[in-house]
Amino acid sequence: MNAIMTNFDIESAEAHGTRKWEGLSEIDQAIRENRLTEYRIKKAWADPWSRTLSIVVVVIFALFAGFVIYWDLLRG
Repeated sequence: MNAIMTNFDIESAEAHGTRKWEGLSEIDQAIRENRLTEYRIKKAWADPWSRTLSIVVVVIFALFAGFVIYWDLLRG
């Protein structure tokens, strides 16, 4: 048995030490992205053109869904 550690062993030990924090960094990144997404949504809602476009798209989608449900009940 050799008591001298090779450079590969040292690098491998350092990699194992940092690997245990990868999950926490992913959670931190997700939190950061969620805050960024929330900021973008609030900023878009504050813009009158963006708010109007969002409302129009939701209304069109709701009308289409209502039409599909009505047509299904009419035929059913």
